[in-house]
Amino acid sequence: METQQQTWQNMNGKIFQDSITQLVEKAIIREQANGHRLKVCVGSDSHVYGDAINYATAVVFIREGKGAFTFIRKEREIQTISIKERMLNEVNKSVEIAYAICAVLDTYGVEMEVHADINTDPDFKSNVALKDAMGYILGMGYVFKAKPFAFASSNCADMMV
Repeated sequence: METQQQTWQNMNGKIFQDSITQLVEKAIIREQANGHRLKVCVGSDSHVYGDAINYATAVVFIREGKGAFTFIRKEREIQTISIKERMLNEVNKSVEIAYAICAVLDTYGVEMEVHADINTDPDFKSNVALKDAMGYILGMGYVFKAKPFAFASSNCADMMV
């Protein structure tokens, strides 16, 4: 269940009026009817601009052997927070969407991963949130991926933030 009005778009900027659960269900029905085996990856990224933080959350549909497509949500918040808090905000946004769509994915037998834009190398600043993010995502029962395997956040959401 979505807690606020959210606008979703594709990578070309086309805006959708449906909720993410409706978009996901319609996409699964269409893609499975075309014989595609799917996997969904959810990830978020953010960039800081002064006292504003821009977030993007990506829901990436991978068609096994046939490419992918993405739904994106953009948000902007005015606040000053630590790198750890920002990384955990990203993870929370991803988990919120994963939770909203998991029942639909289960109904149609589609696997899901939650991607965190957090580096596994301790020399990077984002690493301070790795254990917390991993615990949160795994604790929710989702498959966890971090950099360099977290393309939904590191690439797809990053391109749109």
